[in-house]
Amino acid sequence: MQAIVFDDFGGPEVLVPRDLPIPEVRPHDLLVRNASIGVNRADLLHRKGAYGRAYFGDADTMGLEIAGTVEAVGPQVQGFAVGDRVMGIVGGGAYAELSRIDHRMAMHVPQGLDLVEAGAVAEVFVTAHEALFHLAGLRAGESVLIHAAAGGVGSAAVQLAHAAGARVFATASGDKREAVLGFGADVCIDYRSEDFQTVVAQATEGKGVDVVIDFVGAPYLEANVRSLAVGGRMVCVGLLGGAANASLPMDAVLYRHLKIFGTVMKSRTPEVKQAMVQRFAKQWLAALEAGTIRPVIDRRFALADAAQAHQHMESGANIGKILLLPAGTER
Repeated sequence: MQAIVFDDFGGPEVLVPRDLPIPEVRPHDLLVRNASIGVNRADLLHRKGAYGRAYFGDADTMGLEIAGTVEAVGPQVQGFAVGDRVMGIVGGGAYAELSRIDHRMAMHVPQGLDLVEAGAVAEVFVTAHEALFHLAGLRAGESVLIHAAAGGVGSAAVQLAHAAGARVFATASGDKREAVLGFGADVCIDYRSEDFQTVVAQATEGKGVDVVIDFVGAPYLEANVRSLAVGGRMVCVGLLGGAANASLPMDAVLYRHLKIFGTVMKSRTPEVKQAMVQRFAKQWLAALEAGTIRPVIDRRFALADAAQAHQHMESGANIGKILLLPAGTER
């Protein structure tokens, strides 16, 4: 099968197609012929060497999510059969024509959802659900500030929060405002020309928001904390702005009774990832079926053009997900 590999860490140009053996099917595995493969920022970090040679998963090739058709099943698989349309999270090995996936991290693709588009669901929606609901406990009638709202996880989080009945504040560049409002945001803040802490304070009459979902890290920490209402919760999902030390306003943490969480999916154990997938599926597959929430796809690249896909993600121009399509898949 064709797969994407790299021999040395570096820029997108290190990614090259190469023929590799089809992965062995283990007892809990599905072997899936991929219709589409989601590109994630963790893939860029993997390529650059952020994780070293020790890979968090069970494959040396990169890639964390797939959608496709089941070609074989392991003897301990339950609930799936050859021919099923599936989507889900893999422990590496997504950048290939065929991937193996533990059936406990797979989901049936709802009727009405295109199989290629399903490749843009698992990683971002499961991550967004985990941050918003499992960790932050967002409830209908509450308010949430979601940063990087035009990205993959951000666009998913805006949709889920809106569908759950929350008031949604979102940050994005001004040229992406209409798209973010279309996802369900009530207020879109241009982070290049507006101060989100000021906008939130004015719009909430100084109360603040109940939840902040942050992908930026150190540069936003103090303003995020000061944007939280009494009893507020902040979930840190990424470090787009770097991992440098930052000022934490302890007065706000103490007197507003705040909670701060950190989460990342890539390095979690298989058991934790399985639970995350199952929590999302239980609550939201019906909404995907109905079209209440939907994958947001920016561009599709041939699998062999993975380097171009990485360049596009690094440019920051994308709105939603970037997909890789193996040869023979309709683009």
